[in-house]
Amino acid sequence: MSVRRAAHVLGHKSTGESSVASTGKDAGLELHVCDNAVRSESVLDGVDCSLAEARGIGNEAYTDNAFLALERRRLLSPTWTCIGIGSDLPEPGDVKPVDLVGLPLLMVRAENGELRVFHNVCSHRGVRLVEESGQVKRVIVCPYHSWSYNLDGTLFSTPHIGGQGKHSCEGFDKSRHPLRRVRSATWFDLVFVNLSGDAPPFEEHIAPIAERWKHYDPSRFHHGGSDSHWTLELNCNWKLVVENHNDAYHLPWVHPGLNSYSKFEDHYEIVGDDFYAGQGSNAYQPKRPENAAQLPRLSDVPDEWQERSEYIAIFPNAIIGIHVDHYWSVWLEPVSCDRTVERMNLYFVGERRLGDEYDSVRRTVTAEWLQIWSEDRNIVERMQRGRSSPAFRGGVFSPALDAATHQLHRWYARRMQDTGIRAG
Repeated sequence: MSVRRAAHVLGHKSTGESSVASTGKDAGLELHVCDNAVRSESVLDGVDCSLAEARGIGNEAYTDNAFLALERRRLLSPTWTCIGIGSDLPEPGDVKPVDLVGLPLLMVRAENGELRVFHNVCSHRGVRLVEESGQVKRVIVCPYHSWSYNLDGTLFSTPHIGGQGKHSCEGFDKSRHPLRRVRSATWFDLVFVNLSGDAPPFEEHIAPIAERWKHYDPSRFHHGGSDSHWTLELNCNWKLVVENHNDAYHLPWVHPGLNSYSKFEDHYEIVGDDFYAGQGSNAYQPKRPENAAQLPRLSDVPDEWQERSEYIAIFPNAIIGIHVDHYWSVWLEPVSCDRTVERMNLYFVGERRLGDEYDSVRRTVTAEWLQIWSEDRNIVERMQRGRSSPAFRGGVFSPALDAATHQLHRWYARRMQDTGIRAG
């Protein structure tokens, strides 16, 4: 199915949703390709209804790459989308290339410590500048003609641009040809970008969750190091991973170990302001040996939060699980309609969190979450395989237990049905 056809299946004529490159906006592609697929019913029909009456997103949105291309334009570009973590770039001069559904981006740690994001292409002939993470010191050099850029993106050097031995040229103003910067923000170490350039400020966007978690200061948590980072390559659509993280309903059957100390009956749903949803537990009480060291905790968190945990998906592709002594983050890289890379990181309280005294309990926490995520893998991949069946047409929702999952579906439907760019 072509992108134009995908837009038609959604119930709208495709439009050229282009925007101005000089403002950092993601230019929409002119759509020419079409095929003979015919479908009278929109993939999104019945999604944006009451929970008891709604059906889920149709199969094509999980099984057709044309939808992924459309998602980049209507979902990933207009809002704040996660592309990585700041801890991957600890020192000035560190660079890390990332791809967002085929769009090459580059994270850079500037000399002043600020993390910046640029389009990862040379302004000369469009060569992808950086292929691997590493340290570039003070300049980013194009491998093609050796044009060089400072860490702030300004064009620094243009060898032989005026002819052999002439490194400047009358009429060519280097200041007009920097790397194109992308709006970015970092929160709980997750790096978010707004490709379209016109979403609300990130502080305003994230304010409802920041207020909800006002007792948790991100600066008091620190990455757990090399053994606190994992990557899973999943054979499923990215939306299924978000849905599963929002779902507490499956706890007794998929996660019996977790259910022994964070019981299903202690869980509650979180349905936020449009762009986020999740679940929480009022009694997160992992079993630890009596003589085991306890991880450092946030001692000033109110009593009602001491045993509480919350897991919130920030649409489209970031999830954070917060606890009084650690948190984890997940960000999802959509690779194709049926392949997703899930990147997970663990953070602990205090500068001493990596001390030998906490080594055993830190490893225990790590092993617990790895077990849980491994159990989820089987389920999300089986859900993906089920999306190939014509007998399944989006499914239905439990009115009592699926509000968070339905929140994602409604958010998705509203934005995918828009014929214009919508900030969110």
